[in-house]
Amino acid sequence: MSSPLPGRRSFLAMTGVGAAALTLGTGHAAAEENVGGRVPADPFTLGVASGSPLPDGFVLWTRLAPDPLAPDGHGGMPPRPYTVRYEVAEDAGFRRIARRGQALATPELAHSVHAEVHGLRPGREYFYRFRAGGELSPAGRTRTAPAPGDRAAELRFATASCAAWYHGHFTAYEHMAKEDLDLVLFLGDYIYEYGITKTNMWRGGTPLPGPEHAVEITTLEQHRLRYALFKSDPNLQAAHANAPWVFTTDDHEVQNNHADEWSETGIPPKDFLRRRAVAYRAFYENLPLRTVSLPDGPDIALYQRHRWGRLAQIDMLDNRQFRDTYPAGLVIDNSPERHDPKRTILGERQERWLYDGLRRSQATWNLLGTGVVMAQIDRDTGPGELYSNDMWDGFPANRDRLWDAFRRHGIANPVALSGDIHRHVAAELKADWKDPGSAAIGTELVTGSIGSDGDGAETDATGRLWLANPHVKFYNARRGYVSCRLTPSSLTSEFKTVPYVSRPGAPVSTAARFVTEAGRPGLNREA
Repeated sequence: MSSPLPGRRSFLAMTGVGAAALTLGTGHAAAEENVGGRVPADPFTLGVASGSPLPDGFVLWTRLAPDPLAPDGHGGMPPRPYTVRYEVAEDAGFRRIARRGQALATPELAHSVHAEVHGLRPGREYFYRFRAGGELSPAGRTRTAPAPGDRAAELRFATASCAAWYHGHFTAYEHMAKEDLDLVLFLGDYIYEYGITKTNMWRGGTPLPGPEHAVEITTLEQHRLRYALFKSDPNLQAAHANAPWVFTTDDHEVQNNHADEWSETGIPPKDFLRRRAVAYRAFYENLPLRTVSLPDGPDIALYQRHRWGRLAQIDMLDNRQFRDTYPAGLVIDNSPERHDPKRTILGERQERWLYDGLRRSQATWNLLGTGVVMAQIDRDTGPGELYSNDMWDGFPANRDRLWDAFRRHGIANPVALSGDIHRHVAAELKADWKDPGSAAIGTELVTGSIGSDGDGAETDATGRLWLANPHVKFYNARRGYVSCRLTPSSLTSEFKTVPYVSRPGAPVSTAARFVTEAGRPGLNREA
């Protein structure tokens, strides 16, 4: 278990940030007219975004940054707050205004705005934009969730993960932005912490960013700058402007393979928690998250439940803050410690929350957004066994408890949505992994990466390993995302791929299409 963590007050004292300033930055405080004076020209360079849709509203985000790549991480903004106004309309021309409001963008939160809008009609499309001084932002499209008892006819959503800007162009985001989506589920690794150098800069035609980007990021200013670099991509901005997003993290938002307060590079826990605190602070500042996710020192409220009427319950899980460390410090092994019945990837409190939510669920489909793969994957193609302790395989007892909750509460249509591995995978979740003929109790759709690992290929050396597991039905090593259509009777999943990301302009294709029928867990391939 973790040692005592720096709490909110101690962290704020350590960083010199007042709690009142943080509250103003959430967009809840009543902003005075024209606070801050004249706004610098072109402050909306990082675009707009929306997230966390409810039946009566959503959260709207922007960040004022006229010079987003200024090396100090402040985005070219003076160190004072500014009034930002927003409009929500029922039409793209903003003739039928449904809501207006305003908030303060404060330097303490990198001049970001998180405006929580309520009082709207359920299950419908809206458009939004911001104004700061005489500057007008691009418009975004979003929507509210259906009413709680609504038997919604469909949910169109996409899943994405692993967007290493320096490894390639965000062409997958470009194609995702052209789809008619209700929701995007981002499953981790929105940014990467590594230094960007000539060695790993594979994004053809793009100049190498300045020397301030060449080091591994550890400070708040460095994290802010890294988000600005990634979010300066117009395809990512278009994907955000097209639909509301919900999020979880994996490891690279903080550090590769971290587990709670444990660092693979041996950083002492107290120092690593400081690093985690600034990483989560920048995560909040740069994404459309509700105030509930405003970090408390090194802790952030990530696991959250979203509902789409009675069609779907979406549980976004946190696989990093509460997980036990690696057995013997090894990522790949099959040690007895791996089977310790007390091991958890979710932590006791999150496990209780998840199982209680499943017990209460009235949804036809129960979607679990998890940063790492849930299915068992034996990595030894011979008579032995090897597993990744970074995935759910490192916590088989926790997975067994989840399976027990499925059975106990009659969850007929569980679907795991994961990422992390930079590969597309479709797998069936088995009641008994040792029995190839065991019944499927659920389905897992693993999205490949947006950019991480460069162009990729149709398959690679790892494909043989994964496909040797009989419950794995599909494997593809290209970049892309998963596009899904959910109805009361079926889930149709399309694995979208692009042939290259080393240069822009790649076309998109459907590498595989599967249908999962309600009440009949498993994968039926159509293409």
